[in-house]
Amino acid sequence: MPNPAISREDVHTLAEACSDAGDDFRPVATRLLREQKPLTNFLQENMPVMKGNSGEVALYMFAVILRIFDQYGGRMGKVTRAEARASAQRVKAAVDQLRPFDDSLPERVRAIDWRAQPHILDEVLWALYEREEKQENEIDVPPEQSALVFLLMWAAVEALDARWRPPR
Repeated sequence: MPNPAISREDVHTLAEACSDAGDDFRPVATRLLREQKPLTNFLQENMPVMKGNSGEVALYMFAVILRIFDQYGGRMGKVTRAEARASAQRVKAAVDQLRPFDDSLPERVRAIDWRAQPHILDEVLWALYEREEKQENEIDVPPEQSALVFLLMWAAVEALDARWRPPR
């Protein structure tokens, strides 16, 4: 069973703080990615199918997700490769409900009620599909790649939420 959801407001504030930090976020991201090395490796192994800069975007989003959990508090355990694979299988089981991977994907994702940390996933959907104004230096993800990035982030959130103990 998923943990209680971090509020939408907190998720957005914490995610925007990563963006606002610019290059100062880089060492924090490096530390967080290293702390979750098995999950980071799992994600990177599944990125070769991504074209262009989509893998970079996915890695950045993953670092932001890690930072949200980190900043919110509580205790995060290290996700194992087996747990990462199990989370990916749970997400894979929902893929048929999500097709086609078009602009209405966010609506279909939000209809799935068992998602862990739905507000984190909504933030990812917003960034990939719904954000109207791109920021300077922001990389655009091609529409056909956005679903792949999202599915990886969903699997990561499922795995992280299972290892996270929220603050009291």
